[in-house]
Amino acid sequence: MATRERGLRGEGGRGRGLSSERCPGRAGGGACAVGGAAMAGSSEEGLYSRQLYVLGGGARRLAGAAVLVSGLRGTGAQVAAALVLAGTGRVVLHDRGVACTADRGQQFLLGESDVGQNRAEASQRALAELNPRVTVAAHTGELSEAFLASFQVVVLTESPLEEQLHVGDFCHDQGIYFIVADTKGLAGQLFCDFGECFIVNDPAEGDPEHAAVQHISQGNPGVVTCMGTEDNHTHLFCDGDLVTFSGVEGMTELNGQDPIPVRVLDGFRLEIGDTSSFSPYRCGGLVSQVRLPEVHSYEPLRQALEEPKIQVANPEELLRSRSLHAAFRALHAFRKEQGHLPRPRAPADAERVLELAQSLGAQQGPLDEDIVRAFASVSAGDLCPVAAVVGAMAAQEVLKAITGKFLPLDQWLYFDALECLALEGAARVTEKDCAPRGSRYDGQIAVFGAAFQEQLGHQKYLVVGAGAIGCELLKNFAMMGMAAGQGGNLTITDMDTVALSNLHRQLLYRSADISKPKSAVAAAAMRRMNPDVRVTAHQNQVGPATELLYGDDFFQRLDGVASALDTLEARAYLESRCLRCRTPLLDSGTEGPRGNVLVMVPPLTKPLEPAGTARDGTFPLCTLRYFPRTIQHTLQWARDEFEGLFQLPAEHVNRFMEDPTFLEQLPAGKALEVLEQVQSSLRERPRDWRDCVRWARRRWQSRYHDAIAQLLHNFPPEHETSPGVPFWAGDRSCPHPLTFNPENDTHLEYILAAAHLFAQVYKVPPCSDWAAAQTILRSVVLPPFMPQEGLQIPLAEEQEEAKEPADCERLAELTQDLAQQRQELVGGEEAQVPLMEPIHFEKDNDIHVNFITAASNLRAENYGITPADWLTSKRIAGRIVPAIITTTAAVAGLACLEIYKLVWACRDLSCYRNSNLSLSDCLLLRIQPLPPPTYWYGGREWSCWDRLEMQAVGTDGQEMTVQEVLDWLQRTHGWTVTTLLRGHTVLYDREEDEETRAQQRAQRLSENLEDAGQPPQRELELYYVCEGEDAEAEDARPPLLCFLP
Repeated sequence: MATRERGLRGEGGRGRGLSSERCPGRAGGGACAVGGAAMAGSSEEGLYSRQLYVLGGGARRLAGAAVLVSGLRGTGAQVAAALVLAGTGRVVLHDRGVACTADRGQQFLLGESDVGQNRAEASQRALAELNPRVTVAAHTGELSEAFLASFQVVVLTESPLEEQLHVGDFCHDQGIYFIVADTKGLAGQLFCDFGECFIVNDPAEGDPEHAAVQHISQGNPGVVTCMGTEDNHTHLFCDGDLVTFSGVEGMTELNGQDPIPVRVLDGFRLEIGDTSSFSPYRCGGLVSQVRLPEVHSYEPLRQALEEPKIQVANPEELLRSRSLHAAFRALHAFRKEQGHLPRPRAPADAERVLELAQSLGAQQGPLDEDIVRAFASVSAGDLCPVAAVVGAMAAQEVLKAITGKFLPLDQWLYFDALECLALEGAARVTEKDCAPRGSRYDGQIAVFGAAFQEQLGHQKYLVVGAGAIGCELLKNFAMMGMAAGQGGNLTITDMDTVALSNLHRQLLYRSADISKPKSAVAAAAMRRMNPDVRVTAHQNQVGPATELLYGDDFFQRLDGVASALDTLEARAYLESRCLRCRTPLLDSGTEGPRGNVLVMVPPLTKPLEPAGTARDGTFPLCTLRYFPRTIQHTLQWARDEFEGLFQLPAEHVNRFMEDPTFLEQLPAGKALEVLEQVQSSLRERPRDWRDCVRWARRRWQSRYHDAIAQLLHNFPPEHETSPGVPFWAGDRSCPHPLTFNPENDTHLEYILAAAHLFAQVYKVPPCSDWAAAQTILRSVVLPPFMPQEGLQIPLAEEQEEAKEPADCERLAELTQDLAQQRQELVGGEEAQVPLMEPIHFEKDNDIHVNFITAASNLRAENYGITPADWLTSKRIAGRIVPAIITTTAAVAGLACLEIYKLVWACRDLSCYRNSNLSLSDCLLLRIQPLPPPTYWYGGREWSCWDRLEMQAVGTDGQEMTVQEVLDWLQRTHGWTVTTLLRGHTVLYDREEDEETRAQQRAQRLSENLEDAGQPPQRELELYYVCEGEDAEAEDARPPLLCFLP
């Protein structure tokens, strides 16, 4: 099935069950499913919500799982940390070795005092602090069969081949999911055996697709015409998808049928089975994709070693991966033969590994000998970024085994960054350069040499964002020794504070850090990991408002920038700054199980593409108010209700109480609307909680009964737009009013949430007693609904936006009445405190989400739309991006591999890699960045990185005049300038009269800057137009940078 584009569509967080009888004796992800009903308000939901959006309902199995992680060096530490953060019930660490100084260059769980202690026991103490909900234990004995039998998943790292085979055989026979993850130098391998009958409950990421039905033909086959949505103008179904129908009127035979396959005709039409005998289609309906569980079979390690199934992103990588498969196997043989790994950069050892690989891998086809040699030459090294990538991918496979979400790896995957050895500096490194120094960085020195390590310490980097990716980057930087030497510096800036929902995927934070600045906490955590790192924490946004702090001089002093931002606008701004200052930039991003790393290296690579416009969730007003079709519509309607009830009225009242003249600044129509809102808010002031419940009950009746009844009074179900054309058809579903029932959970949830928020707005003590609320509600008597005659209901956006002229008499009357009421409230004096408390929607506030969920689902019931659970409503209404620790850790590792190349000052484009990662199907695509585009101007070819630079110092030693700049361009490039500008200020225009031109030519470049309110600048960028330019050259000319004295 094709991978879908992700978006805010449909219902998420649902697990699909399948009885264990289909696979007798198998433990794990396929045995049982947990339903998708969310536990609103539980601490687990708040902590793991972003992860639940990735893993769905199966994530709730994690709490009951037991996982063994054997080998607690870099890769094992990454696996274990990810599992603990994800909330795995029991994680047992196994390692019989003791921590050494060199372990601290990749094993981020170890402190200086842990050197000489057992690695598993030392790691257990650190991991236990990560997540108190997880039981973390250490085991230092043998891996006996009795011990292994207690686990659902076993992960081996740093394990000899003989042990891998023995444990793999036992796990396969006992139905225990078995994973091998190993890294050596610049390469890693991953193997999965999930048994002969593993059930994948939900193989794909994101929510199942759905589309509103516009028409269904009677025929064989029948053709379904779908309506586009605001996010996608066409449907997203694929040939062979199974679908069901619901809410179809007329052709009701389709509703509730078993899933049927579709054939895609085009972007709007689907072909289904025989509908010729069905009733004619009338209107409405939803077609929804159904994902059925899949059964997969895996071979044990012993067999898979000889007959490997290797997963690759494209066929060109197969030879490379086969060569690495043979090389890893040969490495085991070399270690058994020699008692140690190949010495770094020792040609004889590398050749011996090649001989062993050729003998062991002969039956699997030819090898790439250069790959095997390169791998062997640095296989004694240990690199934190490689461990991060492989360890994160291995952890995701563990989560697949437990949850049954996503397709597991089938069965081998190889990863390498051996292109790093082609760097000019790296190619000259000798065996002596890589010899151990007794340093924590010996694993890195074994790959790149001691001189490179020293250069790493001198780096000056800016890290923008200390969230999920930022934490992983900073952890890697601490392990690598970035900015840990003389002259080095890391600047971290992030405006946010630590929140509960950060803790399951942001490694550097603990529950005690909640509400503290992220950047400060992250910097302190880095210093604990590596006291030598020189790090400075800021709580600033990098944007136009902070250019005095983060100006050109700041960016030009940097060796690079690492972007870990989560908004498109902020990323685009940072990219523009780095482009202007020619500063290398690493941009990383994730969404659920997908991630990417883009590298921008001046002047080698193409600048990063401008970010697309983010979807803002806006819909036509008439759709939201009268004709919703999807749960997204009802959730946005509920968001608007929240703002209109609990935020805007309070803001307007407070502003009116502080300064009633603010209305004079508004148009008359808007002023009248605000005054009526203020009047209503003051009139509705509750005295106690009972008043708040009564208000919520009246609001319920108004929105879910009366408003719908009025709509049906204007447009009855049988209403026709024109003869024979029903009004309620196509994208208009005919609603029905609801009848309030105090015993109905959704009805009561709405009342309690609305009353609580209403009480908070008016500073009345709230109550959450359901029984008390029901008692109050039973005493509420409301008048029967009476329709308003002549009420106009807009049917299109243009009618919605049309406003009636303001009633000036009504405006004057309201102003006078409210001014008198204001005087009475403040007692003739200005109010000292705001009268009301505006509430801004916060996606991590349970009461807020309770209101949104109930309000939306009641609206959905009005219109026959399938409701959404609490967690799904929170995601869609809060516009939450799904996130999981495994993706962020892998992406950060990939980014740090590019850092190595930047530190070497690599000028070879072929050595750099952009990466695209999909952990849902365990695919990693790394491709060379594109070169920069070029253009012709002034008779020569220019790159987008090129600019003209001049020291703007005149013959008198002072700042140049405009005339001297014109002369310089003529003398240096032979260009006659007709127009010269600084921003929007015209410095020279040949079309002006002689007197004006003379004045322009005589002025200094920075004159009038202060008068224009601009700060003094040492560098000016000028825009020019030259004589004889083609029209095509308008936006294609090198910028002119003038450096002032």
